[in-house]
Amino acid sequence: MAITLAVDCMGGDCGPSVTLPAVFDFLRKDVACTAILVGREDELRPQMEHALAEFGSRIAIRHASEMVEMDEAIASALRGKKDSSMRVAIDLVKDGQADAAISAGNTGALMAISRFVLKTLPGIDRPAICSVLPSSRGNTYVLDLGANVDCSPEHLLQFGIMGSMLVSALEHKERPSVGLLNIGEEDIKGNEVVKRAAELLRHSGLNFVGNVEGNDIFKGTTDLVVCDGFVGNVTLKASEGLAQMIGNALKEEFTRSFLTRLAALVALPVLKSFRQRFDHRRYNGASLLGLRGVVVKSHGSADRLAFFCALERAAEAARQRLPEKIAMRMAAVAPTPTLCD
Repeated sequence: MAITLAVDCMGGDCGPSVTLPAVFDFLRKDVACTAILVGREDELRPQMEHALAEFGSRIAIRHASEMVEMDEAIASALRGKKDSSMRVAIDLVKDGQADAAISAGNTGALMAISRFVLKTLPGIDRPAICSVLPSSRGNTYVLDLGANVDCSPEHLLQFGIMGSMLVSALEHKERPSVGLLNIGEEDIKGNEVVKRAAELLRHSGLNFVGNVEGNDIFKGTTDLVVCDGFVGNVTLKASEGLAQMIGNALKEEFTRSFLTRLAALVALPVLKSFRQRFDHRRYNGASLLGLRGVVVKSHGSADRLAFFCALERAAEAARQRLPEKIAMRMAAVAPTPTLCD
């Protein structure tokens, strides 16, 4: 299926020096896809003369005179920069000229602009950020990862539905398992919001397995873990910090002396395999779920490989018509009354 991606080439810490080579790699691999490269044409064109000859009509430049800075206020990006590369990329999705938008830029601005331009799907109160983490059984998807700090039980139910549809689309699982992040597996554990959310999820028709704990994310106990954005963001950052610490500690130990360097040489095949399996770059690309279009957020410091992986996730979500599947699933869920204390 032919897919067109709108790429914010100016966003992120590195801008076109990373986004352009990643797009070229992606187009060479997925020959059915096309790309609209959004950004300042005078900066993009000199870096892609050979690409224009190689890909022909599969690649195009859409000029955008502005860019959203990584530390820019959300209000400034939303109201003051209507010709930013981020805004233009999302506008292309709204207008039907692209099937998905990808940006490594300011997360808050991307969420705000996406919600303003594309709007939310029927039945969805708030979009959520969902990403994937490695586990002993493959992949575990987690949401929300920071878009919604304070959530109601109904919001967590919506997150479960959206995340389940994402896992089904990307992992090709008909009924992915769903767990609710809590401080214990027992039904009596957790605050009132989590307890009520568990009841809603239990009667939602999803493959809900109950409460899960933080260590279950990396055990791969469930395909999807649902939580509010505060808990999810802390979990994500703690995981990234732990991975960096382990990597640095291994490097220190293997370079401590001549004998440890020799041991490292012997263990090199295992270390390479370990690094590839848990390489955070291969898990790059967080989906902004609940919108009337596909938007994927790449990590701001993504390199060529990481941004390439984000492009792959965006293309697959668009190919699977993810927003339509979420809308259909939401329509199938009976309205739930607001729970009061």
